[in-house]
Amino acid sequence: MIKDYFLNKVESAVEKAIEAGKLGQMTEYTKGTLVAERPKNLDFGDYAVNVSSLARSAKIAPPLIAQAIVEFIDKEDNDYTVIAGFINFKAGETLLVNLIDEIFAKKSLFGKPEKIDKEKIILEYVSANPTGPFHIGHGRWAAMGSVLANLLKFYGHEVYQEFYINDAGSQIQKLGNSLAIRIRQELGEDVDFPSDEIERKNYYPGDYLIPVAKKFIADNSGLLIQVKNDVSLIPLQTLCDYAKDYEEKVQRDLLEKFRVHFDNFYSELTLHNSGKVDECVNKLKASGKIYKKDGADWFKSSDYGDDQDRVIKKADGSNTYLTADIAYHIDKLQRGFDRMINIWGADHHGYVARVKASIEALGYDPDKLEILLGQLVNLVVNGEEVRMGKRKNMVTLEDLVDEVGVDATRFWMSMRNIDTTLDFDIELAKTNSDENPVFYVQYAHARACSIIRNVTQEKVDTETGKTVPPILSEEEYKNLVENFNKSLLNGNIQDGRKLVLKLEEYKSMIENSAKTRQVYTICRYVQELASEFHSFYNSVRVINDDKELTKARLALVYSVKTVLNNALDLLAVNAPERM
Repeated sequence: MIKDYFLNKVESAVEKAIEAGKLGQMTEYTKGTLVAERPKNLDFGDYAVNVSSLARSAKIAPPLIAQAIVEFIDKEDNDYTVIAGFINFKAGETLLVNLIDEIFAKKSLFGKPEKIDKEKIILEYVSANPTGPFHIGHGRWAAMGSVLANLLKFYGHEVYQEFYINDAGSQIQKLGNSLAIRIRQELGEDVDFPSDEIERKNYYPGDYLIPVAKKFIADNSGLLIQVKNDVSLIPLQTLCDYAKDYEEKVQRDLLEKFRVHFDNFYSELTLHNSGKVDECVNKLKASGKIYKKDGADWFKSSDYGDDQDRVIKKADGSNTYLTADIAYHIDKLQRGFDRMINIWGADHHGYVARVKASIEALGYDPDKLEILLGQLVNLVVNGEEVRMGKRKNMVTLEDLVDEVGVDATRFWMSMRNIDTTLDFDIELAKTNSDENPVFYVQYAHARACSIIRNVTQEKVDTETGKTVPPILSEEEYKNLVENFNKSLLNGNIQDGRKLVLKLEEYKSMIENSAKTRQVYTICRYVQELASEFHSFYNSVRVINDDKELTKARLALVYSVKTVLNNALDLLAVNAPERM
């Protein structure tokens, strides 16, 4: 990276200046102390290093330190200037040309590091109950989780995506009982869900179970004849299983539509049936980490940083949700994963410490578990926040996808930091305007494709009516891409230097995003690159009478097209060639 190149030059010069006795009382330097950053005023340079921190050991003023260091830098064709305690760097033509050459050489692999400490990662996200359709909060985790998986895979990790099905417990019985009422209604009975608010909480009264009831009746006509339409005679487990299977299919179909792929759907019920839950409880008991209180089994999670101990088995003998979760995470570790990353809603904040405590209590490294806590989504219509429960046609993720499209939904769901509440502006997300970020970025890619098409197509002179041959033939363009000669850019790259530097930032963006587990940075980057490209297009004439200059500028356009396509691919958002 150009930034690293510059920083290495400065740090090497610091060491040379110390050896020459030019940095006052300073006798040694530890690499990594200084940082290269983009200056707020880009007129000062492409990157800047503040050396003021060295004054403490050098005992001389920062401007003198900076001036002394610059004397020992091999400048080559780059420009270095000193402003106060800053060393400012402006990349020369060689670095800029080499960057474009790298894009042409690596194409879809541009930005991928050559070597990392590879980890085997299990990424768990969404993990919704199979009791109904996804709400829009699930959509945010689905989008961000799948983008994070794409990013970490591209970075070089081995990533396994898992959906934890919460199919054990009282919610499945509630689902079966709710389906029973909907079936009875479809069979003509005058029956409804309880009106009492407390009793109503034992059911799922949403209309989404009506089509489930219709299909159950169609699929089970023989059974209904056998029980003479008396739904109470149908085993509850039969209704539970049917409704659960139906809702799971609805969820999986939507995930596929939403371009989200899971390597495994892990059933909580299977976890219980395997005996792994009881096995973990017994191990905790054997290690003295469980005690009895009020008839319940309590886990000494406070010994491991939790704010209080937690019940893992109730007085009635039933397990708490934490019990299964302990077993699930231990199972992940036993499957050989180096790292576990979970995306949870912010309401699970207090849950993190107790899960980590259980991992440590069972002899594993709790730092192998990373929890990304995310805020929810607010729907905004015409500048007004809409309560989801009050807008019947915009409650579920599927409704939202159908309304604004997969591309817009994925991009909008990913474009804010996970710990920030997302305001999803429905009307803006549907518009074909520069204010809609996904349209703005996709249009930049389509514009790049259009320029490339135009350079190889015949045109009609509007004044003479004659056909004008293309600037480049298809063969010439193919040769430009497949046999790129970077000397073409010598003397022809300065008009696009800001664009080139923005392309170069893609590499550091990928590295930082992968290390911090942030995906909104990809959305922000492509918006910035699109902006820089639109400015470049408006300030220079890419296709002109000078064939060599056209080819040089076309190389920049192709580079933008490549990087935008790569980034949108990580986001699983289409990169259209025409709009």
